[in-house]
Amino acid sequence: MNFNPFKKKIKEGNSRSKSNYWIENIKTFSIAILIALTLRTFAFEPFSIPSGSMKPTLLEGDYLFVSKYSYGYSRHSFPMSFPNFKGRIFGKYPERGDVAVFKFTKNTKIDYIKRIVGLPGDKIQIKNGLLFINEKELERESLGLWSAKNVNNIMYTYDKYSEKISETVNYEILDASPNGMLDNTDVYTVPEGHFFALGDNRDQSSDSRILSQLGFIPFKNLVGKAQIIFYSRDRSEPLWKLWLWPSSIRVERLFKSI
Repeated sequence: MNFNPFKKKIKEGNSRSKSNYWIENIKTFSIAILIALTLRTFAFEPFSIPSGSMKPTLLEGDYLFVSKYSYGYSRHSFPMSFPNFKGRIFGKYPERGDVAVFKFTKNTKIDYIKRIVGLPGDKIQIKNGLLFINEKELERESLGLWSAKNVNNIMYTYDKYSEKISETVNYEILDASPNGMLDNTDVYTVPEGHFFALGDNRDQSSDSRILSQLGFIPFKNLVGKAQIIFYSRDRSEPLWKLWLWPSSIRVERLFKSI
């Protein structure tokens, strides 16, 4: 008859070791989730571009990081807009020319991304496709034609321009038609605590020019400033064609600042 007085202790030790292993893994996973949520809430949040309203600056299939701290924090800076509080903490107005993510004015569950062109008190108007801020026409330089496919694989050709909104900020915009529906507007006076935003793809953007839809953007709706494209994929290629995934990556857009 064999008798081992240490057998029970060894089994108990193994059981305790396995228990500690799982506890440590759960702790590590929980800490990782907490760090990710903290970074997403207070530092950077990833967003993807589903439409072409910001072409040529942003394309369908671009994935970018948005800095949450740039304009301070409102309730919309947090997941599911919780907790509910008024105003902003460490609030700072965007600058003209910033590409900003914000909550849609009619449904704050929807994220929009546009370029801020009007600050509180500004008078904004579009005349013959040209942007006027406080009765001053912005400088615009022709860059020739620009072509790209949309998500439905349809090729569009645009006139491309460089638009200068300040002494230090200029960006590229597109004009699909010389007589677009929103190429001539009334004068918009931006209310206090609000902003006026346009898509860079001027004729194919639903933006602040349509007061019944987006209209003026409240300061509290701002989520953050678009900073850098960290990944980009040509969405005209279907997902089920796995062998085309490597070639669909737009390498030239990776880590491109906005």
